[in-house]
Amino acid sequence: QVQLVESGGGLAQTGDSLRLSCVASGRTVRSFTMGWFRQAPGKEREFVATIVRSTDGTLYADSVKGRFTISRDNDKNMVYLQMNSLKPEDTAVYYCAGKSQSALYYYYTLASDYDYWGQGTQVTVSS
Repeated sequence: QVQLVESGGGLAQTGDSLRLSCVASGRTVRSFTMGWFRQAPGKEREFVATIVRSTDGTLYADSVKGRFTISRDNDKNMVYLQMNSLKPEDTAVYYCAGKSQSALYYYYTLASDYDYWGQGTQVTVSS
């Protein structure tokens, strides 16, 4: 079993940066595809970014492309989401997710694809 714990959320102003971290425990996530999702009040959980195993290829939602960067440190069993140029519409609870059985060159963007989830960390961006 894998436990995921996010941290790094908080209050920010438009244009600020935040870095979210996700630490995995229970087993290594080196072979996992990892992702970040977010959910704003009254909205569905939506895909933000994913990083695939082995190749570390990445894919981003159009709404965050060029502003957010997902990365991983397999030695530390951690995944990060660097968020720059934050906007009020980025306000949401951000979730780290992991998929244990994944194709090498496929980018998983559906929440239902992922097996493991963190509890979420709140990001609030004021104008």
